[in-house]
Amino acid sequence: MVNLDATLICRLRTERPLVLCLTNGVVRNFTANLLLAAHAVPAMLEDAKEAEEMLQTCANALLVNVGTHSQAQASVMRAAVAAAQAHSLPWVLDPVAVGLLSPRTALCHELIALYPPTLIRGNASEILALAGHSALARGPETTDTSEAALPAAQALAHATGAAVLVTGPTDYATDGSQTHAIIGGHEMMTRVTGVGCAMGALAAALCSVAADNALSAAVACSQLFSLAGAQAASRAPHPGSFATAFLDAVDSCVLAATPTTAQT
Repeated sequence: MVNLDATLICRLRTERPLVLCLTNGVVRNFTANLLLAAHAVPAMLEDAKEAEEMLQTCANALLVNVGTHSQAQASVMRAAVAAAQAHSLPWVLDPVAVGLLSPRTALCHELIALYPPTLIRGNASEILALAGHSALARGPETTDTSEAALPAAQALAHATGAAVLVTGPTDYATDGSQTHAIIGGHEMMTRVTGVGCAMGALAAALCSVAADNALSAAVACSQLFSLAGAQAASRAPHPGSFATAFLDAVDSCVLAATPTTAQT
């Protein structure tokens, strides 16, 4: 059973943060719809100057997802991370397939060195690889367990100052000192393109309203996804219908949250 941090979710609904998503082309539409379902505002740009201007003027948070890495996209990400630093905005790194492919692995380490992220969200293999350990993966799919990656996640949090969210059948959120396990969701979440990547965007939105508590944002993000995934699977047992049901469930969970009660 998942207990939802209703106070933080209500703040998300009320403040409706704008998240600039530098993400991969496969998941842009689903990511935008997920943020809208969560009552946040998505923005998708591909130009470095426009990204810098948006982060200066109206964005509340930044997502960097390296799922379809290219040299051109890497240049935009460098500029955006520098702009986020200049304007003290939270940013989330989603290191898709890091450790498997060297160019994106080098880019992620470069970005972390440029301006440590507020939160890192990845599957077990990605977190292990980003922390410098050997990892097992098949493309963007992990063959490591989130439990096995937990020590690496804690070490990565200590090294970067970021909260780290490791996803799997059990999600682990840690800041290196405190660790929370969130059990829930459903296997169907792994059979729809973009669910994990969209989770990074939601994490960025929550970081922007979490009063500098990235760990609470990571926990709330996992809680909301776990609860919505279980609800969606209960009425949509196949991938096509599940994708729609999941967005509906996210909306329902956000609407049900109030500052004084927790949704279970």
